[in-house]
Amino acid sequence: MSYDLVVIGTGPAGYVCAIRAAQLGLKTAVIEKDKTFGGTCLNVGCIPSKALLHASHLFEEAGHDFAGMGIGVSKPKLDLKQMQAFKQEGVDGNVKGVDFLFKKNKIDTFKGTGKITGPGKIDVDGKTVEAKHIVIATGSDVTRLKGIEIDEKRVVSSTGALALDKVPGKLLVVGAGVIGLELGSVWRRLGAEVQVVEFLDRILPGMDGEVARQFQRILEKQGMSFKLGSKVTAIDNKGKTLKASVEPAAGGKAETIEADVVLVAVGRVPYTQGLGLKEAGVEMDDRGRVKIDDHFQTNVKGIFAIGDVVRGAMLAHKGEDEGVAVAELIAGKAGHVNYDAIPNVIYTYPEVASVGKTEEELKQAGIAYRAGKFPFTANGRAKVNKTTDGFVKILADEKTDRILGAHIIGPDAGTMISEITVAMEFSGSAEDVARTCHPHPTLSEAVKEAALAVDKRPIHM
Repeated sequence: MSYDLVVIGTGPAGYVCAIRAAQLGLKTAVIEKDKTFGGTCLNVGCIPSKALLHASHLFEEAGHDFAGMGIGVSKPKLDLKQMQAFKQEGVDGNVKGVDFLFKKNKIDTFKGTGKITGPGKIDVDGKTVEAKHIVIATGSDVTRLKGIEIDEKRVVSSTGALALDKVPGKLLVVGAGVIGLELGSVWRRLGAEVQVVEFLDRILPGMDGEVARQFQRILEKQGMSFKLGSKVTAIDNKGKTLKASVEPAAGGKAETIEADVVLVAVGRVPYTQGLGLKEAGVEMDDRGRVKIDDHFQTNVKGIFAIGDVVRGAMLAHKGEDEGVAVAELIAGKAGHVNYDAIPNVIYTYPEVASVGKTEEELKQAGIAYRAGKFPFTANGRAKVNKTTDGFVKILADEKTDRILGAHIIGPDAGTMISEITVAMEFSGSAEDVARTCHPHPTLSEAVKEAALAVDKRPIHM
């Protein structure tokens, strides 16, 4: 069993890498320790969370917004068991799709735990697989808080939060990042009282500050509450309800917050256990990530790494791009990833999307820029649809007008950000976007208007 390339892990980074390698004529195999392909994203991450976000959004719309449009419906009744089945149907379809793609591209699959045992050798539960090139794509795991045990029943990670069999009366979310806000939104829409505790004094660390502030106001208007600058130090699970001890991050007197379910969503860490990396001499950084060069190769020749186990944003599409690039490099082609143009989306309602630099990052770097902003309150389609929360903001270099970043909070922001990402890939300017004809009436006209606003000449504001 000898291959040109063996990929350990079949999440978005791994399966895409394997498919691209096979397309390029490399004899390819994958190793997967879980029962199904697709990694965290397809099984207990991106895909199931979007299914529940979609279903819960429709449930909330039917319960509150239809009457104003002249649609008379009785109060919707929640069948959570069926909603979970709807979610699982979507997961199964995507997982089977990866299996189909492996077969279509003649990629061999090995089920079991892969461990590197020597140059070009991998042990898969007692079976030896040989490879000229090994790609580590094992993804990430949830970050755990010291002293707090996750049982996936009452104290849950994102995995458990996707599989609750009843709506909690009170949900306490620890962490105001993407995962906490998305899953908090799901359960709030379905009837839970949701409170979010965040260590920092703001939500969405790393996001544009103006976007984060407006987004918090929108979520509070929807019914979510926030306790910022605070930390959860312990959870007492002995009683009928959970009792969380919450202290100011800067130190001070603790208070107790009761909840039926606590969601711990404080980030993710690279998953590298049991791979034999230390024994193989593969270097790691101080955050437990695999060290790589600009061609994704580790310090050990023939061993590469991509996705959540290496530096950069833990995003499925970033891992996919790395998977394509490393396969092309191994095949002797010119693979490349532009890390300045990796979009990021939060799939709440409204959505939040960004690409490139924030205002804070540009100021810190001393880069002179101009900002153009356009609110959805001034967009014709948003007005008629009554979806006017949010805005589009484009940041462009003051001298060259080249787009340096963009930030959108509003309906369908995740789709609209792609236009600006394409412009950035081609080193486009705000003027390029401003002079591109956009269909009317669409939400995307707000992108054009924001680009016009960079030059202080929006038409509809």
